This record gives sequence, C-alpha cells and structure tokens, in this order.
Amino acid sequence: MERVEAELFTDGGNDAVVRLPGRRFPGVLIQGDSLHILRSDLAEVMEACERGELADAREDAGLLLAGIDALLTRYTAALEEHGIPRPY
Repeated sequence: MERVEAELFTDGGNDAVVRLPGRRFPGVLIQGDSLHILRSDLAEVMEACERGELADAREDAGLLLAGIDALLTRYTAALEEHGIPRPY
C-alpha cells in the first residue's frame, strides 16, 4: 500500500470526484459496495436478455443508464466548477 495525497473535487460520498497524483484528469471513486451494486444491476440486464425478457431487460438497462448518467453529471459539474476541461 502507498499513501498519497489526492485532490478532492466533491464531497467524499459514494462517488467522489478525485484526482490522483500524476493524473491529468480527475476520476470518480466508486466505493466497493456501490461497484458491486452496479455489477449486479448489469447482471440482471444480461439475465433478462438470456431469458428473452426484453421488456425487463430494457427497464433494468434504463435504470442502470440513469445511474451512470447521474455519475457523469456529477463528474462534469465538478470539472466545470474547477475550470477543468472534459477528457472526452
């Protein structure tokens, strides 16, 4: 393990925007439990597709997309607030 100082651009919640040393752009720190939930949500989409339940898959995918969109919105707002251009 290495201890480093990181720049925190948002509060330290479950999806903090931080920049690690040596990195040009910040990233989003996703807590392990939140990452597990994200993976489980995607697995539900896959399982619904495999069962041929496309309406369920579409609904689950929509919820997953909304969650990722919220992360991206928070990330973009943090960059704009600190005058950092988007890396994409």
